[in-house]
Amino acid sequence: MRVHAANADIREQACRALMSITTGDDAQGEACAQAAVDAGALPHIVAAMHVHAANAAVQDQACRALINIAAGNDAHRDARRQAAVDAGALPQIVAAMRAHSAVAAVQEQACCALDNITAGTDAQRDARA
Repeated sequence: MRVHAANADIREQACRALMSITTGDDAQGEACAQAAVDAGALPHIVAAMHVHAANAAVQDQACRALINIAAGNDAHRDARRQAAVDAGALPQIVAAMRAHSAVAAVQEQACCALDNITAGTDAQRDARA
């Protein structure tokens, strides 16, 4: 994603690939989500959202990838959620919602991403704040 940072189509496809790879709340999906985080995917997803803020398809696919990365019930889920916060995902998700207020798919996926990233107990949410 870094080499083709200016190409929205490549960024969209990369986010779609990350979404597909990280799909599933089973052990395999959780392992793939963790592998994506360990490989440094989160800053690239957030950067794609920032660089291509006017592109609804990039925003949609990036939110879908964030949904999957922040999902799961494994021991690393909360760390993945915190990593998304640390990478700047929350402001970019909100920016996507503002920029694409008339695009239902972006609104829906952004809401789901916010839900997954901010979910947890009060103590967990406070720790991520």
